[in-house]
Amino acid sequence: MVWTTLQKYSKMFIQFISGIVLARLLTPYDYGCIGMLSIFMVLAEAFIDGGFGSALIQKKQPTQADYSTIFWWNLGMAVLMYAILYVSAPAISRFYDIPLLSDVLRVQGLVLFIYAFNIVQRNQLKKKLNFKVLSIVTIITSVTALCVTIFMAYKGYGVWALVAQNLISAAIPAIIFWFFIKWRPILTFSRQSFKELFGFGFYMFLIHLIDRFSRQLTGLVIGKVYNPATLGYYSKAFGTEKLASHTISSIMTQVTYPLYAEVQDNKKVLINMIKRMTTTISYITFPLLFILMLTAKPLFILLYSDKWIQSIPYFQVLCFAGLAVCLQASNLQAISAIGKSRTLFMWTIVKRTVGLGAMLGGLVLFGMKGLLAGAIINAWFAYFVNIFLVSKHIGYKWSQQLSAIAPVAIVSTLAACIAFLSIHYLGLNMYLDGILKLIIYLLIYIGWSLIFKPEAYTYFLSIIPDKFRFWRTEKQ
Repeated sequence: MVWTTLQKYSKMFIQFISGIVLARLLTPYDYGCIGMLSIFMVLAEAFIDGGFGSALIQKKQPTQADYSTIFWWNLGMAVLMYAILYVSAPAISRFYDIPLLSDVLRVQGLVLFIYAFNIVQRNQLKKKLNFKVLSIVTIITSVTALCVTIFMAYKGYGVWALVAQNLISAAIPAIIFWFFIKWRPILTFSRQSFKELFGFGFYMFLIHLIDRFSRQLTGLVIGKVYNPATLGYYSKAFGTEKLASHTISSIMTQVTYPLYAEVQDNKKVLINMIKRMTTTISYITFPLLFILMLTAKPLFILLYSDKWIQSIPYFQVLCFAGLAVCLQASNLQAISAIGKSRTLFMWTIVKRTVGLGAMLGGLVLFGMKGLLAGAIINAWFAYFVNIFLVSKHIGYKWSQQLSAIAPVAIVSTLAACIAFLSIHYLGLNMYLDGILKLIIYLLIYIGWSLIFKPEAYTYFLSIIPDKFRFWRTEKQ
């Protein structure tokens, strides 16, 4: 957990700095161009992985034949996917009426080969819980990519700076993993291994494909209906919000998925793990997201400059949706860990049909405001489906799950309302307004934690190493 936290927060900090600098060197148009191509890159990567990464982790004792079979599958699919993207690039650029996108997609598509080259090694490290190596490689990669991207942006390369960032971010881990991890593929493709892993991995592949397509389809529609700049504003808001809602939850779920798989036959232990995980995540991310909603305007203008001011309302609404997003992964991975990939697939179709219907229907009827309202429906509907599945297949009842996070949700919401109403109408300077709201919120939330010591607070303390609990006495 410590190494994963270091990895995620180091990467988040570097991305944070990158976002601040690049937002001043690049334009919403540049970000919008990359955003338009995201759907094609993400779908191609989903086909390359094919759900086999999750299958290798879920399987208790994968063999050399298992790993080698998936390695060659990944490379073969990378060749196929790149060929499709290369041939389709001119048509995609004509669809958006932006000729530059053809060359950009063909160059950025090289990431697919690099991605395929190190999927197995990355999953081997996760399987062995060797997050130390993953963390060190991630930090080295992020710093290097940041330096090159800022230099290219400063020199006026525009969208190509972002393309270089993606290529470098993929290449460095592939090189390090290949030279420092002893595993090498053998010249074999086992039909038995493929069939066994395919049984679980196929449904996981379909789940990832549908999830990624539904997330990226929004960007495709915005880019087509509006323009690259509008997509750029939305992408910046989504990317900033994602740092908050996804980072903390992904830290914990990255560690716990292999552990869920190990205890998949012991439902009592699994229920306890899910409870601690979701309660702890809510205790950390709920106040963080409410604070970001309260301070969105001074935060965006301070960090990105006032040319990104149109991103602010998008960001605030996405933060509210993020409250549900941060809780989804733990429940989803628990169902995956017990082998219910087919069930997840069927319900993923339901979730994404409802979610996409709400977002695209809202966009058609009410424009960007309707799309954002649909994003809230999409996130919370998916969360309620996930807790229903855990309730049905694992035995951790949905009412118990809601009861576990209810104190955090109620106090977080009340603290936000009090902070907003007590300061907002005073007409203070924008930055002073944000600082006072932040202080009031923290006083209420921390005070509640220290006085009442809710279960979520004790769970949070339990993940902090003893040597860092400087507020506790030896007697305690």
